[in-house]
Amino acid sequence: MSEKYEELKQKALACGFSHVGDLDADTIQVKSEVRSACAENKCQHYNKNWVCPPGCGTLEECSKQIHKYSKGLIVQTTGELEDSFDIEGMQELGERHKEAFHKFAAVVREEYPGALVLGDGACDNCRECTYPDAPCRFPERQSSAMEAYGMLVSEVCQQNDILYYYGPGTLTYVGCILVE
Repeated sequence: MSEKYEELKQKALACGFSHVGDLDADTIQVKSEVRSACAENKCQHYNKNWVCPPGCGTLEECSKQIHKYSKGLIVQTTGELEDSFDIEGMQELGERHKEAFHKFAAVVREEYPGALVLGDGACDNCRECTYPDAPCRFPERQSSAMEAYGMLVSEVCQQNDILYYYGPGTLTYVGCILVE
C-alpha cells in the first residue's frame, strides 16, 4: 500500500474510529436479499431520500459503482453496552460513529475527490429531502448505507479479515470508503 493510503488509515483513527481495516473491492458482493430488506421499510426511509433505495440506484448500478474501485477502508466504532437493552448506549455510540464518519468523509473527499463513501443508515443532511422532486441539495455530502448498496456488512468485514463481532456486550457501527 502507498504511504498516502497508510496516512489515510491513521487519519481515520484520528477522526475517532475504534478500528480501521483494508478493504479489497473485489471481495464485495451485492446481494438482492439485502436490498430486499430495505424494501420492507423497517427504518422508515425507503423511497424517501436520494441515498436509500430506490433513490441510490438499482442494485446493478450500485455494483458497477463499487467495482470501479480496487481498494478502500472499513471503518468501525465499537463500544460496550451495559446490557442488551441499553438503548441510550446504542444511540450514544451511533452518534459517536456518525461524528467520526462525517469528519472522515470530509478528509477522504478532499484527498480523493472521486471516492465512494458508504456509511450506515439514511442521510440526515437536511430536515426534509428533495427526493424525488428535485436534485439533492448537497450531493458532495451524500453517503448511502452499505446495506443500501446491497452489502451484507458482516460478510464484507469477514472477507477482509476485520472483526465484526467484538464479544458479548459490544456493538459495532461500520462504514467504508472506496478509493481509486
